[in-house]
Amino acid sequence: MSAKKTLTKKKVTALKSLSAKNKKNAKKIITTSAKKIKKIVLTKTKNKPVALKSLSKKNTPKKVIAKKKPVVHLKKTIVKTKPTAVAKTPVVKAKKISLVKEKKIITHTEKKEDITKVVPAKRTRKSSKKTIITIAPPPKIDVSNYPKHKIKTLLVSQPKPQETDKNPYLDLAKKHNLNVNFRQFIKIEGLSSQDFRLQRIDILAHGAVILTSRLSVVHYFRMCDEMRVTVPDSMKFFCINEQTAYYLQKYIQYRKRKIFFGHGTMLDLVDVIRKNKDEKFLLPVSDVHKEQIVELLDELKITYTKGVFYKTVSADVSDMKNLNQFDLLVFFTPAGIKSLKHNFPNFKQGSTRIAAFGHTAALKLKELGFRLDIFAPNPQNPSMSGAIESYLKEANKR
Repeated sequence: MSAKKTLTKKKVTALKSLSAKNKKNAKKIITTSAKKIKKIVLTKTKNKPVALKSLSKKNTPKKVIAKKKPVVHLKKTIVKTKPTAVAKTPVVKAKKISLVKEKKIITHTEKKEDITKVVPAKRTRKSSKKTIITIAPPPKIDVSNYPKHKIKTLLVSQPKPQETDKNPYLDLAKKHNLNVNFRQFIKIEGLSSQDFRLQRIDILAHGAVILTSRLSVVHYFRMCDEMRVTVPDSMKFFCINEQTAYYLQKYIQYRKRKIFFGHGTMLDLVDVIRKNKDEKFLLPVSDVHKEQIVELLDELKITYTKGVFYKTVSADVSDMKNLNQFDLLVFFTPAGIKSLKHNFPNFKQGSTRIAAFGHTAALKLKELGFRLDIFAPNPQNPSMSGAIESYLKEANKR
């Protein structure tokens, strides 16, 4: 009982000596159990080893000291560091701000230097792409100044159209009272599968096909059937015009395929071919074809294979005894002009006028020693029927 009284007296003296600020912390210590207070008092006495023996394992002196430290020492450190921190902080912030500004200026100048180096490189690339598209202009075709006599009969080297079909040459006949005859000077023969295998072309090794006409469409799928090759759905088709693209509906489902088409020339397909330059292209052609298409593909620097799928052969027109009975002969291909020379080797032109469509046909006509009277396409008349009509307006006036 005497020991408890001494402890209570010490508590009262301790409370009086404490400041008003630390009263709250002191009250928390007093509310602890009497056993803990005894242990704390015993640790302060001289008989330390005896006091340590009486302590339990849970409340070791290390944990007691750890609880006392934040009460006493933390408040002292906070009071001491506050004035020093306030004095030093403005100096440190000023240094950091200055460093950040210097860094921003350096990085900004570096970006400007990078832009000036990259911009001219991009412009040169764009100009180089334009040079790829450029094709050598076609040669100039000179038309003869032969006197323009009246035309009554003309022969068109095309198959005879059906009665239901609209034909511009039949419209010319009605308008100018002409006698129009149709006769095909050439015929198309598909290459046999044996002859095609000699070219060593694997159709399925190509992921895209360039189709320049309906004939190329017909003979491409004909060859696939003969060689028992199924065209995959992933195959891409690049058609020269919309009519050729729609003609594919006879062989494939139009919706499920990737089909691209131009407006009549290969230049319209240049941008689309560039986007798919990783593909390997197949170009089905005849044995007689335009070299401009091949030159364009070479300039685009894409991987492609030119394969002969069909050939043009001279048709037998020997039943026509005399060509001089016609006032005008109309040809569309160099193969047709070759057939003219083959079937009529002794033909002399005389007053018979000859019209040729396309530069290759016109050059072939002059090469074989014939005279060119009408040429198309020209700036005034893009079609052959239009060029003939403009000639008739001058010749049939007399």
